[in-house]
Amino acid sequence: MPSQNLSLSEIAYTRIDTYPNRPTIVFLHDSLGCIALWRDFPIKLGEITQCNVLIYDRQGYGKSCGFSYDQRENTYMEDEADILNDLLDFWKLDQVILFGHSDGGSIALLMAAKYPERVLGIITEGAHVFVEDITIKGIKEAIQLYETSDLKVKLEKYHGSNADAMFWAWATTWNKPDFISWNIEQFLLAIQCPSLIIQGEKDEYGTLKQVESILEQVNGRTQKYIIPEIGHTPHKETPVKVLLKTSTFIKTLF
Repeated sequence: MPSQNLSLSEIAYTRIDTYPNRPTIVFLHDSLGCIALWRDFPIKLGEITQCNVLIYDRQGYGKSCGFSYDQRENTYMEDEADILNDLLDFWKLDQVILFGHSDGGSIALLMAAKYPERVLGIITEGAHVFVEDITIKGIKEAIQLYETSDLKVKLEKYHGSNADAMFWAWATTWNKPDFISWNIEQFLLAIQCPSLIIQGEKDEYGTLKQVESILEQVNGRTQKYIIPEIGHTPHKETPVKVLLKTSTFIKTLF
């Protein structure tokens, strides 16, 4: 398992425990994200809902340790859910709310399916449950930008020495011929907690088929929020709308 050589103490995180006896919202970043790239969104959501907040850099991202494996497996998002479960033990957290963007959204779904007793509710943005042509197209365009523009320099600002390995772990894995069959729909039936599934109508990495698949197969109370004229990062593109919708949802959980 890719996490076998991982030291949990080498995972960078920011934790804000302002509200005693209130739930903690755990933020799971996207395939090129990190703590800093969430900006002030997590703090604002925590303040509105009076929830505590925890944001972390997944292994190989931001200020966390580098990858503990040479090659990323096709099951890496399932592995990330297992790592998160171990991290919740390490941080002494239980009954959390998960907010996951892109890959982080898929990991949130997997965490809720595999460890339902720990999750009060989940919010996803641009989550994937299967591979689409539009996703591969978007990643190929990102590769071109990485090789021809200042994207690498921009990523190094946030990921430091992790940047190159992090980018190619994502780009190479999704472009592997056998990754086209990656699919986590079989996990969705196990999700019992309430969920809010968000997607921009013009998401450049996935179609609304992703949303419909999640809605049709999870067992918990669920709702969708499709935002017109918005792409893959709703919490950055239209933060006010997303804060309002997500805070209203979170307040129904307890």
